[in-house]
Amino acid sequence: MIEQFLKFCVVGGSGVFVDFGITYACKEWLRLNKYAANSLGFLCASTTNYILNRLWTFHNENPDIAGQYLRFLGIAVVGLAINNATIYLLHHRFRMNFYLAKLFATGVVTFWNFFMNYFFTFL
Repeated sequence: MIEQFLKFCVVGGSGVFVDFGITYACKEWLRLNKYAANSLGFLCASTTNYILNRLWTFHNENPDIAGQYLRFLGIAVVGLAINNATIYLLHHRFRMNFYLAKLFATGVVTFWNFFMNYFFTFL
């Protein structure tokens, strides 16, 4: 499980670039609401993370890819709620920089995502 968690973190690290890149582009260039931009970035990163985790982290060959992806995405949506709540708390309540709050929130959600996917998605 420790090796898988480390791989999950590497995949998540690549997802951070996708997430932050899309969030930044949507928030700063397209001027979308910061939480809408955060949600788009998070969900795009979740899709790339699903593919990489299925193939590399968990070496999973479940033929029900659609069902498995929906479970992964469902877990990610709950993670997104935790992510947005953490950002709200840190950014609005404690006046932390938005992107620093987002980075911290990503770390918090990493544990949720790993354990839920370990026990429910990639059996």
